[in-house]
Amino acid sequence: MKVTLIKKDCIGCGSCAAVCPDFFEMTDDGKSSIKKAKKVGDNEVLEVKKEGCIKEAADICPVQCIKVE
Repeated sequence: MKVTLIKKDCIGCGSCAAVCPDFFEMTDDGKSSIKKAKKVGDNEVLEVKKEGCIKEAADICPVQCIKVE
């Protein structure tokens, strides 16, 4: 499964980090970041085997900048 964070769309609300701190954290730029993710252009991408709380983080995001494929 691939998780993508579209950084330019992130408003820094922190909801993803609140519900899924194993995968998401807030950074110095005031936006969310996926822990251990690769930078792909302006986005962050992480391959995971188990979804865990990632789907919940994507669902709770008010601007839907977390994509799970």
